[in-house]
Amino acid sequence: MLQQTTVQAVGPYFMKFLKLWPDVTALARAEQDGVLTAWAGLGYYARARNLHAAAKVVADEHAGRFPQTYEGLRALPGVGDYTAGAISAIAFDLPYPAMDANAERVIARVFAIADPLPGSKGEMRAALQALVPEKRAGDFAQALMDLGSAICTPKRPACERCPWGDVCVARAQGIQEELPVKAPKMVRPLKRGAAFVARDVDGAVLLVKRPEKGLLGGMMEPPLGPWTTDFPSESEALKQAPFKATWKKKTGIVRHGFTHFELEIEVYVAELPGRADARPLGGRVKPGHGEGERWVRDLSTAALPTVMKKIVEHAFPDDGPLFQRPR
Repeated sequence: MLQQTTVQAVGPYFMKFLKLWPDVTALARAEQDGVLTAWAGLGYYARARNLHAAAKVVADEHAGRFPQTYEGLRALPGVGDYTAGAISAIAFDLPYPAMDANAERVIARVFAIADPLPGSKGEMRAALQALVPEKRAGDFAQALMDLGSAICTPKRPACERCPWGDVCVARAQGIQEELPVKAPKMVRPLKRGAAFVARDVDGAVLLVKRPEKGLLGGMMEPPLGPWTTDFPSESEALKQAPFKATWKKKTGIVRHGFTHFELEIEVYVAELPGRADARPLGGRVKPGHGEGERWVRDLSTAALPTVMKKIVEHAFPDDGPLFQRPR
């Protein structure tokens, strides 16, 4: 959960996961939809799918016990060099480096590694590996992370308080705040499209499931049109709608940023006069609008990612907040 997400944001989700699935076997037996629902709001949903897949491997192939070698951990779904190194060192006291962002910053400065990230990760990892002690590797890993977060900070590092200050090459050269060097950010393209939020007389909203692979795989969403460089005209949007109804376009747009692109969505709403689940849509939802359609009254039970929550809340602004973060 902490990959690319802060401790403050993760805390409530972590506690919720432990209550729902107190051990790896319980998580392995969970339904993926339930795992994605509990994860909804944290982003980077491949992490949730990988976590669930790794739990299944541990439960089914390792009798519920995690591999206790770096190579065995690295083979688990979603476990990369950093995670395998951190578990090896902290859980099993094996002499492997745990290279998080804080450790990267310390190592880049101590050795004055000036090549930009992410290309310099290999050089940093090799430099850190040479420092890892044979014993108390876990304490060393956590101490290095703390050193980066509390002393060797991105701005105005407290070099005079640093235990490695006298051997830090970057400090000696006066370039500590310039390191690590990050590659220039790529300009993210802008995509636009339309979303179609249908609600029946009892408040049930039509949701469909995204394909298992790809962006937001396995998550739920209202039916969407294609994402292109321009918004569809209203006449084009009505052709993209999942079924014929009185669709009304809401004022304003929904904006959301993904890692590689920005998204803007116009929202169309249809208020249906009767109970939708009394007359299932079946094949009436057009191809391309997802699969596994269902009418959902309690939206907190659906695995809706943040962008889809924004869309639903934009559709019904007078209803107040429809979603809450886990407590």
